[in-house]
Amino acid sequence: MSESAPRGEPADQLPQFPAPRSRTCPFAPPPDLLKLRDTGKPLVRVRSWDGTTPWLALTHATQRALLSDKRLSANIGAPGYPHTTAAMKEHAAQMQPSINNTDGAEHARWRRMLTSSFTRRRMEILRPAIQKITDDLIDTMLAGPNPTELNEALSLPLPSLMICEMLGVPYEEHEFFQKHATITNAVNKSPEENAATTATLRRYISGLIEKKMDDPAEDVLSDLGERVKSGDLTLEEAAPLGHILLVAGHDTSANMITLSTALLMQHPEQLAALRERSGDDAYVSGAVEELLRYLTLPHLLARRAVVEDFEFEGETIRAGEGVIASLPAANWDPDAFRDPATLDLARSAAHHLAFGWGPHQCVGQQLARVELQVVFSTLFRRIPTLRLAADLEDLSFKEDSQAYGIYQLPVAW
Repeated sequence: MSESAPRGEPADQLPQFPAPRSRTCPFAPPPDLLKLRDTGKPLVRVRSWDGTTPWLALTHATQRALLSDKRLSANIGAPGYPHTTAAMKEHAAQMQPSINNTDGAEHARWRRMLTSSFTRRRMEILRPAIQKITDDLIDTMLAGPNPTELNEALSLPLPSLMICEMLGVPYEEHEFFQKHATITNAVNKSPEENAATTATLRRYISGLIEKKMDDPAEDVLSDLGERVKSGDLTLEEAAPLGHILLVAGHDTSANMITLSTALLMQHPEQLAALRERSGDDAYVSGAVEELLRYLTLPHLLARRAVVEDFEFEGETIRAGEGVIASLPAANWDPDAFRDPATLDLARSAAHHLAFGWGPHQCVGQQLARVELQVVFSTLFRRIPTLRLAADLEDLSFKEDSQAYGIYQLPVAW
């Protein structure tokens, strides 16, 4: 049975996914999503943008189970995969196998090539460098115009500088790859735009890897170049890995810095506690986990195709159907987080799913954690009077991007 002809309710009577956010509470998951979660059903059918009707996993426990299940595939070319965009759907069959669209042993092979570059130990070694970059950016920000725009002053430069340093990408070319990262994450991009920006970034990364093969340095692209030289990878396989890291390594962290700053300004008591305890590493670390839980930037992920029939929670899940794990719904699940709508920086929230779950968890999550810990232990301590320089209702939120955020955040002090 085709996924576009679901068992039970007609497609036009199913709830739409994704649902719109509330303008009065843009930091919270969409109200209709929370209503679905509150029905008590861990798994429901929804209607996607293209008329297909994938399953939507709503609870924390259900998502942990399904995202670890070998009967679900991350292969975007598999029958029933619930594509995020028309551009992804059109080009799914042409996508090269890589870390983000393979399973099992093949996926493990890709992941092994990157995990050594992103261990917690290596990220901790980078902490002093991240601290210096943060302080330098804040120095420049304080010496510049007041008010200023936070994305431009801090949120984008910090993770961009760090991922460029780690990968071996020239930071002076950041406007080029930030532009293409924005297109990559846009939900409304055309198939033509998607193909063009992917090809452009792959050529760019390939060229850098080729240079590193002749003149290696201590960076990830040089590591990939060594694997190409040794025959572990082809250049065509190495380029997508570098592409994925470059886009994900700066865009999501940048969005998280900006969105978290705006959120904290709506919760002055929590912000005051973070400022007062900025020297308490354990508190700051826990606060970052709570911010990750509350905001859940990858709000349209994670997605899988079913490759084998199975029974789950009283439902028959069939091969050729799609499953979407709504990470914001899991992170606002009251069975996993008491009073989830309350921002509580002292909460123990490390079991959140903001980085996904299972074998496809975000490979760069330790870098993101360290960056956020440094920023939020520094920014409000150094600029204690930091405030929004615009009304909340005038901000433009990124509902049209796979990584939620705010396009511009004017701040003053």
